[in-house]
Amino acid sequence: MLLLKKKGVNKANCGGDGTGHSLTIRKHYSSYAQKLKEKVKIAKTVSDGKKKAFVYCFALMDIETRMYIAYGTGFKSEQEAFFEAMKMVKMFGIEIESIRLDRYYSCQEYVSHLNKKFSHIKIWLIPKSNATMEGCWEWKKIMRDFVIDPISYLEDYFQRNQSESGFNEDKKRTGWRIMQQREDRIDTAQFCNILWHNLYWFEN
Repeated sequence: MLLLKKKGVNKANCGGDGTGHSLTIRKHYSSYAQKLKEKVKIAKTVSDGKKKAFVYCFALMDIETRMYIAYGTGFKSEQEAFFEAMKMVKMFGIEIESIRLDRYYSCQEYVSHLNKKFSHIKIWLIPKSNATMEGCWEWKKIMRDFVIDPISYLEDYFQRNQSESGFNEDKKRTGWRIMQQREDRIDTAQFCNILWHNLYWFEN
């Protein structure tokens, strides 16, 4: 909170993304996710024997400063991490003007949640192949904007790539594995990774 305040981040145009950290040396999240593609993001905890194999993290980045404004830890799914991050944003009182999310979040559940949490938020999503115009008005506006001017829409949407590069940067700095096993210590390790990232970008 202090770093964001000193950086002057009280309104943010954001990109959001999720990733996983390995809790065992026998499985690497990146290769495992590539092998199973979106199946790794299911609601069940991916297990390695009796122990969790992965822990999920969702981070929301301010595109202008590249600083994280919130994060969440999920022990069962990336969805859990997403909702925890949204709680943190509300706690910090940062106004979210826009948000860009990957196709995992391209459904009405997340659109409705964001519009309930944040007023007048602009949401960029890539529609899935089975997307329809049915649903809430905010969902309809996203579909309409995508169809009417897809080039401009995608130019705005792909600013989200900074979130993906942020996670790559973090894993090069702190590694792809979390050594802790207790949930409170795992969350503390996630927090330290986020803090290292913000300390680096605070001076840039």
